[in-house]
Amino acid sequence: MFFFFGFGTKQRDLGPGSVRTCPNCGNTSTWARVEESKRLTVFFVPVARWGRTQLEVCTICGVATQV
Repeated sequence: MFFFFGFGTKQRDLGPGSVRTCPNCGNTSTWARVEESKRLTVFFVPVARWGRTQLEVCTICGVATQV
């Protein structure tokens, strides 16, 4: 008998965030708001989720900060 299980991080888009100036690239733009969580799957079906955090990501260079 085989069991297929997986462990990983899932990101879900929550829409546009606030307008910020990026400390990495220096551009001012609307950042994207993302929810990131860790999850466990069995046979490609999510079984457990934990560690949810909300991030805002620069749409130009990809640097992220926790909200």
